[in-house]
Amino acid sequence: MALPAYPASPFPDLPAALVTGAASPRGIGRATAHRLAREGWAVAVVDLDGGACAELAGELTERYGVPALGLGVDISDEQAVADAVARIDAELPQLVGVVNNAGISSPTPFTEVSTEEWRRVFDVNVHGTFFVTREAVAIFRRHSLGRIVNISSASAERGGGVYGRAAYSGSKAALLGMAKTWARELGEYGITANSVAPGSIDTDIMGGRLTDERKQVLLQELPVGRVGTVDDVAGAVHYLLGRDGGYLTGVTLDVNGGSHIH
Repeated sequence: MALPAYPASPFPDLPAALVTGAASPRGIGRATAHRLAREGWAVAVVDLDGGACAELAGELTERYGVPALGLGVDISDEQAVADAVARIDAELPQLVGVVNNAGISSPTPFTEVSTEEWRRVFDVNVHGTFFVTREAVAIFRRHSLGRIVNISSASAERGGGVYGRAAYSGSKAALLGMAKTWARELGEYGITANSVAPGSIDTDIMGGRLTDERKQVLLQELPVGRVGTVDDVAGAVHYLLGRDGGYLTGVTLDVNGGSHIH
């Protein structure tokens, strides 16, 4: 049987997006939530800190006039994810996009990483992404329209060497493969799946290590001549989620200033 024409459903005037890991004050998730709200998206933000998420949601509504919802969720908890996405589906306009941004880093080299640390990183970065996306896809299939964006890392493509090592890089590499698989399997339902792989971005996850001295070292490796910002990444995510990104699926946008060219 022939597949339906793509996209199978019109893009709504007020789409909603779910952004995970959005509570960090200087993080990619928060910047993405602001960018989407500014562009007319309703936004659901989830993170471990429910109070911070509720505060951010209120800020988005007040500043941009869009519906927003903030929920405290441990995305490694399967049932908590299911409950949260059900609320988002019930309380916000049609869910069109999911941004799998939540993640934890690990600077431990492979020969020293413990089983507990390995599992801790994969439980959030990989299993949490799976739980969130599975719930979102059920909604996307209902409407024959959906956009998935995984926030991976240049570390996944380089085999580390940015600030994460074995567990982090391996988990972020898994996200690249997951997005490509979803692109193939879910296209017939009007769903796209892509990744963004940031390089050295000045965020909280750097743990204060991006000092002025470190920035000068990085600049020697960056053709664009500057360290990346969270807004650089948010812009790429917005493009992949929006109307203009509808014919892109299974791709990875390398937002790294040219530090990793392939």
